[in-house]
Amino acid sequence: MRIISGSHKGRRLTAPKNLPVRPTTDFAKEALFNILRTRLYFDEITVLELFAGTGNISFEFASRGVPKITSVDSNTGCIQYINKISEEFSFPITGIKSDAESYLERNSEKFDIIFADPPYEFDVPHFENIVNLVFQKELLENEGMLIIEHSKENDLSALPHFSEARKYGGSVFSFFMTEEKVN
Repeated sequence: MRIISGSHKGRRLTAPKNLPVRPTTDFAKEALFNILRTRLYFDEITVLELFAGTGNISFEFASRGVPKITSVDSNTGCIQYINKISEEFSFPITGIKSDAESYLERNSEKFDIIFADPPYEFDVPHFENIVNLVFQKELLENEGMLIIEHSKENDLSALPHFSEARKYGGSVFSFFMTEEKVN
């Protein structure tokens, strides 16, 4: 995996092979960040990455100047890797070992972006639970967004707060926003 833009553009990162992950492809990641850079000032936002895996998305946000990032994953090896790279690159990332849904249930901090990349075998009720937790607990700042990466086999457009979906190869990014921001 590589960082595609920002202060660490072009840096290649090699995660340990034993991690149970499926990193977002460079193609899909580049498309996502092209969308986000037209909507956000990276140096003014906070980000929560759920199901962080290798921290691929968190590292990209950090390289682009996001001042505060929280990366949550239930795998100890993933969190150790995220913390190691964050320290090595002086990234403002806090790695937290936790199940994503448990973290959302006990968290009260608000974020501008919540990015979730759960296992592709998740079914729609699992995705709906994440959406409901984020919006019922009001974990997004005004004009914040929840972005869920999932396989093209799932259609999340019927879930509450759905705004749009963008498809890149076998990956889809579904965007969820507060009612005021939805179309």
